[in-house]
Order: sequence, then C-alpha cells, then structure tokens
Amino acid sequence: RDATRGGVASVLNELARASGVAIVVNESQVPVSPIVAAAAELLGIDPMYVANEGRFVCILPEGEAAQALAILGSAAPGGPPAVIGLVRAAPKGQVTLRSVIGAERILDRLSGEQLPRIC
Repeated sequence: RDATRGGVASVLNELARASGVAIVVNESQVPVSPIVAAAAELLGIDPMYVANEGRFVCILPEGEAAQALAILGSAAPGGPPAVIGLVRAAPKGQVTLRSVIGAERILDRLSGEQLPRIC
C-alpha cells in the first residue's frame, strides 16, 4: 500500500482492520532520516503519520522477507528497505508501536489533520 496519505500508521491500520490481524511495529526499525525526525520533533508531529511520497508498505510471510529485502534493495531508490514489525493474531485490527525502551502504545488511525503542539 502507498503511504502517501496518512503515512505508515494509516496504512498499517487499514491493513490490520481489513485483514483482522494485529500489527506490532518496532520503532527502532522504522527508517526515519535524522532531518525528518528533527523536523517532526520541532513541529510536534509524529513521523508515523507524515505523508511518505514514493514509499510503500508490504506485508508478506516472514520466510519471504529476506528475498523481498534483497530484491527491493537492489531496485528501489530512496534508501534500503526494512522489516519494521510483525503480524499477530490478536487483538484483531489493532496496531501498536514498541518504543526503543520496550513500551508499547496503540498507533491508532489519525483523526483530522496533524497539528503542531503549542506549548
């Protein structure tokens, strides 16, 4: 799926709900450039919901991941592909993000537009 509208989080939520599975994303494995991470922090937005032009999300059996990464890595522009998470049977339709310290939070569908925090 194309991550242009709503970012990776929106795509994962659509896939989890349509397939009736749970998805766990490992934050440390999501390729976010340092420039994007800094800009998102400055603006108070979550990079998981930012539009990603020219990117897509692919879910496939774990045994096929290495071959898919090799193929995409040799042909896809824009940096190396990455395995960013896994699929579980339950809780159906839920996407969670496992932080670098191991805590998990629900990565829900974005409602409305992402606005910067003003503090």
